[in-house]
Amino acid sequence: MRKFFSMVSLWFLFWPAVSVAAEMPERAGAASAQILHIQGAIGPATAEFIRKGFETARTRNAVVIVLAMDTPGGLADSMRDIILSILGSPVPVVGFVHPSGARAASAGTYILYACHIAAMAPGTNLGAATPIRIGGRGLPIPGGEQQPTDEQDKTPAAEKPSKDPMEAKMVNDAAAYIRSLAEMRGRNAVWAERAVREGASLAVNEALEKNVIDVVASDIDDLLRKIDGRQVAMGDEQVVLKTAGLKIETIDPNWRIQLLSIITNPNIAFILILVGVYGLFFEFANPGSIGPGVVGVICLVLGFYALNVLPLNYAGLGLLIFAIALMAAEVFVPSFGILGIGGIIAFVLAAMMLFRSDIPGFGISWPVIAVTAAISGGLMIFVFGYVWRAQRRPVTTGSEGLIGKDAEVLEWSGERGYVRLDGERWKAVGKEPLSPHDRVQVRMQRGLVLVVQKKQP
Repeated sequence: MRKFFSMVSLWFLFWPAVSVAAEMPERAGAASAQILHIQGAIGPATAEFIRKGFETARTRNAVVIVLAMDTPGGLADSMRDIILSILGSPVPVVGFVHPSGARAASAGTYILYACHIAAMAPGTNLGAATPIRIGGRGLPIPGGEQQPTDEQDKTPAAEKPSKDPMEAKMVNDAAAYIRSLAEMRGRNAVWAERAVREGASLAVNEALEKNVIDVVASDIDDLLRKIDGRQVAMGDEQVVLKTAGLKIETIDPNWRIQLLSIITNPNIAFILILVGVYGLFFEFANPGSIGPGVVGVICLVLGFYALNVLPLNYAGLGLLIFAIALMAAEVFVPSFGILGIGGIIAFVLAAMMLFRSDIPGFGISWPVIAVTAAISGGLMIFVFGYVWRAQRRPVTTGSEGLIGKDAEVLEWSGERGYVRLDGERWKAVGKEPLSPHDRVQVRMQRGLVLVVQKKQP
């Protein structure tokens, strides 16, 4: 035992040195450009990927980090986490809307403004950065008046109070945030504010002309050539980029981030919750099954974790619970399908409302709603039919279960004797004369005695 504790102590003593030694070959490698891809809606998994990716890039002796983006936007909290990672990065970060046909809308516009260098590929666009509230409508311009364009006054018009103070606060906060990013990077702050207040968008050539971006490049190699020799501000210092001919490496998300990305997909989260609820229902209906209960608990935990990080609408969650309760009640209450139909309707409405569909990439798709509603309805019909058939099935246990069964006479004398029923020997009485091997039918049971009559051929 003492030897064991000595080995454990040595391991903890030298483990930091072993870890550092393991990282040394990567740190001592050739200078490189590390590429991280942001694709699809921006959520917690994206923010975690960027944070971990920046750490990996530093161990790989990165000269520059390139964020290749194609995103419709996403969650504000995740966007701010990514921007904090960019602003705190000791390695210059280049935002690149790539490939052709990609976009950096909504949250992507803020991230692009935060990068040390902003670049776009031909055929891309950015903008539409207005914050959105529940209800699917964009926020109005405070005061209802349009803000000036770049060709007009360089200072936005004075803001008037909005009819909805909360909307005005959201817009003003977002506008101030993106304007501060623009001023930090020396880019067009007026258009940045228009992107927030008016939902303005720009194509690549207009973005370059208006000083919204710094470079137009066709691919990663072209980008590294064009930014070579540029100066970027890293804190109080000016750093000259030397990116020509750099080794290009791509950082891929690890299994944990991939799992987080799958779980926080609204469609997957919705399915996990349903599987969890139905698994527990099956376990409660059949105690001791174990498997459905274990699977149900795991799915529910994963589903609730996703709900914790996704833009959840609590009215939709309450309606979903109500829908499941209605469909479950249909099995036990003779409502002739009214509860079940109401449950299906509530289920579809709950799926539509469960997540904020006005945030790009965070709504439940119609095919998923249709398939899950059909499966839930089919399951309800199956269970209802099973219960209905079970109620109509004749009793097969107890004294009622013996009535009508056939038995064989073993011994008989007068009006009494013995019969064999289901392999058991029973006392029996009857008014008819009987002989051994005669077939009789049970009419009733009196305690441990069967009343029988001769079975007609």
